[in-house]
Amino acid sequence: MRSYWDWETFGEDIRRTVQRAVDSQDFRRLNQTINDTINNAAGEFRDGIRHAGERNRNGGYSSGQDKYTQASKGAAQTFRGVDVSKLRAPDLYAKMSGKKAGAMALAILGYGFGSLFLFGVVLGAVTVLVLGNAAEMAVGMTTLGIMACIFGGMAASGTRKLGRIKRFERYVKELKGKEYCNIDEIALRVRRKEKQVYKDIRWMIEKGWFRQGHLDDQDACLMISDAAYEEYRDLMEQREVQKRMQEEDALRSQADARKKEQYSKEKQANMDPQIQAVIQAGNEYIRKIRECNDAIPGEAVSEKMYRMELLTKRIFERVEQDPDSVEDIRKLMEYYLPTAVKLLEAYEKLDAQPVQGENILSSKKEIEDTLDTLNIAFEKLLDDLFQETAWDVSSDISVLKTMLAQEGLTGKDFETGGKR
Repeated sequence: MRSYWDWETFGEDIRRTVQRAVDSQDFRRLNQTINDTINNAAGEFRDGIRHAGERNRNGGYSSGQDKYTQASKGAAQTFRGVDVSKLRAPDLYAKMSGKKAGAMALAILGYGFGSLFLFGVVLGAVTVLVLGNAAEMAVGMTTLGIMACIFGGMAASGTRKLGRIKRFERYVKELKGKEYCNIDEIALRVRRKEKQVYKDIRWMIEKGWFRQGHLDDQDACLMISDAAYEEYRDLMEQREVQKRMQEEDALRSQADARKKEQYSKEKQANMDPQIQAVIQAGNEYIRKIRECNDAIPGEAVSEKMYRMELLTKRIFERVEQDPDSVEDIRKLMEYYLPTAVKLLEAYEKLDAQPVQGENILSSKKEIEDTLDTLNIAFEKLLDDLFQETAWDVSSDISVLKTMLAQEGLTGKDFETGGKR
């Protein structure tokens, strides 16, 4: 008995029927013959399904059983916990057997009758040329030409549908049981342009060939199950929430920075002009150090300059907080910072030389070592600027310990609950 998906044989039956009619020029029973062929094929189709179901219930697999289930048996593909093997192929893909049969019938009828009517047009034209009775043949030739065009359109439509069905089956094969796949990956496997594959898949989703098919927001990924698409939507929502949170954090940070800048400006406005001049000069040195750092590509020396810039910035922030400490950075302003900038500018010129000879390399190494020395000095200066604060903290701690001891609240008392 013919397998219920063997529509190619069914199409061959129709082709032979049409060919016999064309050869014999007898089309009187063509329609009835084709109807009988279709009805017989449909009957066998239903019988095949019934017998396949009986064999499955008895524990065996029929040749017409769901190919997707057989292929995935024992090799379940998962997507974030979703077992593809538990999804039956009919739930994911439309059956192509009926569509293929219809397309083949449409193509065969189109080509058969189209060729016949086209032959009639040619025969009519030859008759006109030989007999010269064009007026009598005009109506008949026009009718034949119209019918040839109609059946030619049917042939083209059937051929186009067969091509799409073939591509759909290829796409399903290349998915290899996965619930999702990028369009460019499918295009690479089937050796077609990505744009063409995208148009195909979008059309197939709209027509229900991918029963649960979805494309992502960028039209770059095909998801063939609702479960995969739901997980994708959940992921997109999480990213959207995260993006909003990041934007809100950025806005808060910007607002805080503006408040800090405004506070700094207000504080400087009320600051002693001499202190303002020192801080402005310090900011100018920081700017020059950063410019030299940007111009010098070496990573090792760049790290030293970044350290110097950070320490200098912290020093002047401390002066802004405690204007009385401005006298403590006098040497820094008069000697250390000008010397550091001069060395960095010299290093920049040496590093820019196309040929790095022994003298240049030696000079650069000397400057790098000097930068380390200056950074140590800057660290010591920054630490000294907080010395008074450290003394105040130490004094407060000492007073607190004395008071705790007088109240009998020492560490030992805490451990024993205050009992003596």
